[in-house]
Amino acid sequence: MAQKEKLQKKAATLKKPQPEENEPLVKQEKILFTWAAPSRPFKRRNKDFYATVIAIAAIVGLIVFLIDGWLPVILIISLVFLFYVMSSVEPEAVKHGITTWGVRVGGDLVDWFNLGRFWFSRRFDNDLLIIEANAIGGRIELVINPKEKTKIEKVLSRYLIHEEIPPSSLDKASNWFSKKLPQ
Repeated sequence: MAQKEKLQKKAATLKKPQPEENEPLVKQEKILFTWAAPSRPFKRRNKDFYATVIAIAAIVGLIVFLIDGWLPVILIISLVFLFYVMSSVEPEAVKHGITTWGVRVGGDLVDWFNLGRFWFSRRFDNDLLIIEANAIGGRIELVINPKEKTKIEKVLSRYLIHEEIPPSSLDKASNWFSKKLPQ
């Protein structure tokens, strides 16, 4: 009993840490690592590639027109046009960053609660940082410099698990289709 009273007296004499008057209750965001890179992976395509894509779209468009009419054909034409624009216009450079609050993608913050695992990949001769996200696409893909890969991995490993998820059915289908098209 005497020990219990001594501990209670000692605890009463200790001061609880109080925030100073000028110190905010919410900690400030601290930038851990930043880099600038293109906003998306990019690869210039040649005329043979576009000819193949247009031929496939024309055949599929004809079949869909015979089955369902003009609206799906207009959709196919607009998707081919979008693909052409994305393959011919080079992406602009965007600043990305890892902070204590989350990942900044071009100025927008995605907080740690909406992020899952991360891993690295390559597409079109670009190194990518892929982060699983609770968003419509299910992931965030950021182009990185290969020299900065170890620094990014070290910083992200403090907050997220470094584990590659298996490819989904859509990923497998798109990979198969991209291998069949001429480079």
